[in-house]
Amino acid sequence: MTRVFIIAGEISGDTHAAGLLREMKVLEPELQVSGLGGRQMREVAGQGIEDWVEKAGVVGLWEVLKIYRYFKEKKLAVEAQILAERPEAVILVDYPGFNLRVAKSLRAAGYAGKILYYISPQVWAWKKGRVKVMAKVLDLMICIFPFEKAFYEKSGLRTEFCGHPMVDRVQTLRRDWKRETALVGWFPGSRLNEVRRLFPVMVQASQAIRLAVPEARFAVSAANEALAGHMRTMADALGVPEAKRWIEVGTVYDLMQRCEAGAVASGTATLEAACFGLPYTLVYNVSWPTYVVAKLVVRIKHLGIINILAKREVVKELVQHDLNPDTLAKATSELLMQKHRREALQADLASVVAMLGSGGAYQRAAQAVHSAIHSS
Repeated sequence: MTRVFIIAGEISGDTHAAGLLREMKVLEPELQVSGLGGRQMREVAGQGIEDWVEKAGVVGLWEVLKIYRYFKEKKLAVEAQILAERPEAVILVDYPGFNLRVAKSLRAAGYAGKILYYISPQVWAWKKGRVKVMAKVLDLMICIFPFEKAFYEKSGLRTEFCGHPMVDRVQTLRRDWKRETALVGWFPGSRLNEVRRLFPVMVQASQAIRLAVPEARFAVSAANEALAGHMRTMADALGVPEAKRWIEVGTVYDLMQRCEAGAVASGTATLEAACFGLPYTLVYNVSWPTYVVAKLVVRIKHLGIINILAKREVVKELVQHDLNPDTLAKATSELLMQKHRREALQADLASVVAMLGSGGAYQRAAQAVHSAIHSS
C-alpha cells in the first residue's frame, strides 16, 4: 500500500492537488494520503489532509513576514511528521517559498523517499540559481508550461510536461453564450490583500468608463461570500453603494464568458480568462516592500503568463504605479469601443492557449507520479 504526503498552500494549488490525487486513486485505489491543503483535497483524500490554505495563501514578502513564526513552526511540524511516517513519496504542489525549503530540509535530515514537484515554481523568472539545488533534492519535476521542460532538464532534473489542467477545466465549463454588449468584468483576486488594493481602483475606474461608454455595466467576481462582504464595505466607504449590486459570488467562469471586456488580477485567473477568450487587462498591485524586492530579483520582461508564453505583450499589463483609475478606465474603454482590438486580442489569446496541450493533464501527471514512485 503506497503512502504519500502532499503539500499545497493556496486555493489554486488545492485545486490542482485534488485533481492529481483523484487520478492517482484511479491508479491505486488503496492509496493513503496525508498532508497540508484545502477543502478540495480533503474531499478526495479524507481527514489526513489538514486544511490550512486560508492562512497559508498570503501574497507578498511583507505579508509573509508578518506571520513568519507561523510558517517556521508549521515547516518544522511537517518535516517531523514526514520523517515519522516515512511515506514512499512527498508531493509538493507549487507554493515554492515553503515547499522548496521543506524539500531541502528533508534531504538534509536523511529522508530517502521520492520527492516529486507538481506545478513548477517560476524560478525561471527569479532566482534561476535555485534550479541547481532543486536538481539535488527532487526526483521529478512535473511542469504545466511547455518551455519549462527544457529549462529544468539543463540542470539534470528529470522533467515531464503533462499539459495544463486549465485546458480540461475550460472544456467542462464552456458555455455557448454570446458576450453581453458593454458588460465589464472586474476580477480583483481571491485573497483579501489583493481585493483591498484592486477593488477600489476598479470601482473608481467604473465611474470614468461611464463617461466614455455611457451604456457600460459592471459585474464583480468575488471568490467567496467573505470577500464579497469586504467588497460591499469598501463600496460604501468609496461612496459608490451601487457597486454592491455588481458583486457576484461563485460565477467567475460564467462572467469570463459573458463580459465584453474586463480586468483580471495577476495570477491563475489571467490564464483562465485567456482560455475563455475574455479581452482583458492584467492588473497588479502589492505592498511597496514586496514590489521593490520583486523588481530586484525578477528577470523577465512580462508579468502575465500569456505574455511570457507569447514572448511579447499580448495582454496589456498595468503594474503598481502604472495602475490607477484613469489608466484602467482608458484600457477598458478602448476594448469596449474598438471591436477590432477585442477580436485581435481574442485571436492572440487562442493561439497562446493552444500551446498548453489538448487535455488529460491530471491523468498524465498522475501516471508520471505513479511511475516515479514505483521506479527503482
